[in-house]
Amino acid sequence: MDASNLRIATYNLQKCVGMDLRRRPDRSLNVINALAAHVVVLQEADKRLPPRPAALPHDMVEEDGWQILPFGQPGGSLGWHGNAMLVREGTQALETAHIELPGLEPRGAIRADLATPIGPVRVIGLHLGLVRRYRLLQLAAVNRALRDLAPMPTVFAGDFNEWGAGMALDAAVKLVRFLPGLASYPAPRPVAPLDRIALSPDLSVLAAGVHHARPAHIASDHLPVWADLAAG
Repeated sequence: MDASNLRIATYNLQKCVGMDLRRRPDRSLNVINALAAHVVVLQEADKRLPPRPAALPHDMVEEDGWQILPFGQPGGSLGWHGNAMLVREGTQALETAHIELPGLEPRGAIRADLATPIGPVRVIGLHLGLVRRYRLLQLAAVNRALRDLAPMPTVFAGDFNEWGAGMALDAAVKLVRFLPGLASYPAPRPVAPLDRIALSPDLSVLAAGVHHARPAHIASDHLPVWADLAAG
């Protein structure tokens, strides 16, 4: 892990159920550890039914040296509407918040203002809806939630459920611009760039990619996407 940049990754865990239909949180955590990231934004980190207990157990995550940011709800969930965030030593949460999102399906986003190796960075973790109209409404809700906050270098990361080139996403958010889409779904033979990262202009990308190493091809139906960031 390079202390001169910030590696952020996003990964839809599919509740730790792999392409072999086996729930293997240990396998999911192996993929997360292999990313060598400072910050990992997760989707579908909890089981579906109330009280939505964590699909990726807290003690397993913490034993591997991750700090779980406090987005979870009573009942043992890891995150908010399945969105969770893990950070390594050297990255610290300054403030965290939930963001309510509109739509037919229950959705939410999470915000963490972090002290990182490259300075303060605001990370928004999202899992947007299946219908484009609602995806755009959800991004508008995130824009409103950020509007009155003090400016900070900002990253959006998550499963945006957008199969196209992402022009509609870019048009919906003025604060950040999306990195070129990289195919991350479905994991065995990815064709769609559903998992994306976007940056505000005061951040630059040094490198970005999709994590293909085993067992990522079978641990979830999504592959993780990562980016190495620098200030300025």
